[in-house]
Amino acid sequence: MFLKPSQFVIPTQLNDYPDWHLGRQDYAIWYLEINDPELLEYLTQLRAYFSKFLFQPNTRQFHITLFICGFLTEKTPVLNDDFSIEQLKQQIQLLIQENIQSFTLKIDKINSFESALYVEVLDHQNSLSKIRALLSKSQNEIAALSYCPHITLGLYPSAFNSDTIFAKIKAIQQQSFEISVNQLSFGCYKAKELQGPLYPYQQIYLSTL
Repeated sequence: MFLKPSQFVIPTQLNDYPDWHLGRQDYAIWYLEINDPELLEYLTQLRAYFSKFLFQPNTRQFHITLFICGFLTEKTPVLNDDFSIEQLKQQIQLLIQENIQSFTLKIDKINSFESALYVEVLDHQNSLSKIRALLSKSQNEIAALSYCPHITLGLYPSAFNSDTIFAKIKAIQQQSFEISVNQLSFGCYKAKELQGPLYPYQQIYLSTL
């Protein structure tokens, strides 16, 4: 999962992955929008700094994935990665009933998965885990077994040596941020559009004291 020294990254191929989407269009997730202007500027600078190592084009907004739902459908789910409108309604109801308070996250160091460069997100209040537990009551997540909150900078287009990536990371002055989370977003991206934009469909606003 995490990139290690002296190995090669896993490159992303320019493909619409038909064996994955099977003709389905909208891949749905719960996520946190990044709205802090200074953080957005920093992330944009990082994406430019690492641009020769990142797959292009990349029009997806910076965000923190919270929960991967699957392919949105108005019908009864057939495949194990289908996600129905009814399941979405159940999740929304659970979130509203919980009356979740706004919380803070720390945006920390640059790091890398085997296939993607990212910025670490630290959740000292364990807020994300609690929300994910709520969302999982209506559906099992379509994802890896372990959850690592992060902000993706981009995917790798070629099999670069990890030592080159780590040297590039070490050479840049990094910043850390603390951000307030005041809403949860549900949205989709088009499965056939690699690194295409997220389209928000629903927002849940969190309580503030």
